Amino acid sequence: MDRKTDLLTRILGWLTLVVMGVALFCAFVYVPTERVMGVAQRVFYVHVPSAWTAFLAFFVVAGASALYLWRGERRWDILALSSAELGVVLATLALVTGSLWGKVAWGTWWTWEARLTSTLVLWLIYVAYLMLRAYTEEGPRQARFAAVLGIVGVVDIPIIFFSVGWWRTLHPQHTVLQPSGPALEPEMVRALLVSLAAFTLLYIYLLIQRVRLERARDEVEALKQRGSYGE
Repeated sequence: MDRKTDLLTRILGWLTLVVMGVALFCAFVYVPTERVMGVAQRVFYVHVPSAWTAFLAFFVVAGASALYLWRGERRWDILALSSAELGVVLATLALVTGSLWGKVAWGTWWTWEARLTSTLVLWLIYVAYLMLRAYTEEGPRQARFAAVLGIVGVVDIPIIFFSVGWWRTLHPQHTVLQPSGPALEPEMVRALLVSLAAFTLLYIYLLIQRVRLERARDEVEALKQRGSYGE
């Protein structure tokens, strides 16, 4: 990585740290306390952005996987793998914070309603993706199988999004993306947008670092092979 790119990455890291700090301030200080659920509602500013950013990560997996199947270039396989790992972490955070919120709002840690179940299915698909990468021999065959699974997995995301409209669920109807406008206080909308920006920047920064790590690993493996051929 050249100096200019390294400088931009550093700037992105500091920007992410600043925006994340602003997001925490908004979530815990700026927004008013919700009348029904009280302080517990503040997990909303972690739960929703982590879920949305996980969806972004999995769409990147699908896009990079499609490009790999088309072009067969290792760089797209690296991008897909790196984004899948981050997506699973973000989806895990969304499930955990959702369970914490559900305990307060519904009186239970988990219930098999449509949105929760479809989100769990999405998580399982990409955990299976990572297991496929971990327990099969590396090479083009592994990458092709993973690419197909990475593309198929995103089919579940529209199901998650529209599930609250298609079935009766404990989740409320969409409160932000409504034709008539968000059904939230303006301060809550602003805090949500800042939190979403913070999680998106964090995802991009970590994705860059993860891609760099995987490329470095490839370079080390290439050097090892050259060394073994030279002996």
